[in-house]
This record gives sequence, C-alpha cells and structure tokens, in this order.
Amino acid sequence: MLSVNQLQQKAMVQPVDDIFVQASLGSVAAIIQVLNERLADCGVRTRAVFVDGLLNLLCEAPTPEQLEQSALVDRVRQILQEISPRNINRVRINSRIVREQQLLWLEEVNRDRKNQLLWSEDITLTKPNFFQDKIANRLSGQFILGAIAGISLTLLTLALSGLISNLLNLQAPDRLQASINETSPEPSPVDTRTPKSPLAKSKEAFAKAVRLAQDANAAGKIARSR
Repeated sequence: MLSVNQLQQKAMVQPVDDIFVQASLGSVAAIIQVLNERLADCGVRTRAVFVDGLLNLLCEAPTPEQLEQSALVDRVRQILQEISPRNINRVRINSRIVREQQLLWLEEVNRDRKNQLLWSEDITLTKPNFFQDKIANRLSGQFILGAIAGISLTLLTLALSGLISNLLNLQAPDRLQASINETSPEPSPVDTRTPKSPLAKSKEAFAKAVRLAQDANAAGKIARSR
C-alpha cells in the first residue's frame, strides 16, 4: 500500500486540473497537493490522514509567525471549501514547527499533543448546494470522458498509421516498376545485314569497270560506221 507521501509525489506529475478534480472526489493525496500549492507563498507545508470520517491536517512552517492560527485556519477553510471534497466534512487542523519527515506523525501528535503542537482547531465544511454538487459530478464525468477520449484518439492514430504504412508498402513495388519502365531507353534497331568483305567490293568494282569499257567500245564502233 502506498504511503501518503508516495501518493502525493505521484499526484504531482499530473496536470493541475486533474489534481483539483481528484481532490474534489476525496483523494487525500490530491487535497495535500492543492493545499501545498495554495500555501506555498507563506511557506506552509501540509500533511493529511483521513481516519474515521475526520481529515487530520498537519500544517508545518519554520517559524510560529507563519502559523498564526486565525489567518491560517481561515485560509485553509477557504481552500477546502473551494475543493468541497466528497465525503469529507470534518477537519482537524494541527500546526507545529517543521520537523524531519515522520511517516507516523499522527500517532506522535496523539500521544503528546501539548508538546507536539502549537495549536489545534476543528472545523466543519459546509456541504455544497445542489448546483455545486452537479458541477462537481460534471467535472468528474468530464475527467473520465477526457481520459477515454484521449485513449481512443491514440488507438485511432495508431490504427491509421498502420493502415497508411501497409498501403505504402503495397504500392511501392508497382511504383518502382513504373519508374524503371519510364527511365529505360528504347532499344536501337540492329542492322542484321552481313557487311560485305573487301574482296567482294573489289570484284564488284572490276565488273563495273569491264561493263563501262564494253559500252564505250560499242559506242566507238557505231561512230566509225557512220
């Protein structure tokens, strides 16, 4: 089971709005968190234990002046009244000069209240009216709905990312083949005719020369006969 201080440290990492909602729902760790934030300007730190329907609150500070009873009680009452923690109506405010961390401070105080405390005072928180209770319920509902919406959005984002990744992987081979087809040059036509050898070319030239000579000789004979 977590101690009050461990619960307090765990609550400190959560957003302020969520802490206030949890304090309204009756979380002692969240109530301590809100009180410490509101009382930080006067140097007062708080601890709390909820036992038998009574919230035992310990306020500590380095000097007695910081723990002036009337001012501190009024301020703590105002903060707790604003929180309106569910199922917490009775509060016992205790004060003492700050000491080293004591997990069992309530037992020590109950054993020797006169020497342990500067003063102690019981207060009663007024219950919220119908509209305040409705607002608190709505805030708690919004907190739950917000958490569900955040988880749903995360799952939807992961699902869409996986779908897009699969589609890209399927289309990649087709795009690669199309790119290869577009960039490949058309093959040049190949001349399949067998080139003539030099000997064949010489024979052709000699035959052509013989034909020209024969034609010239025939033409000369015709001219002489005339």
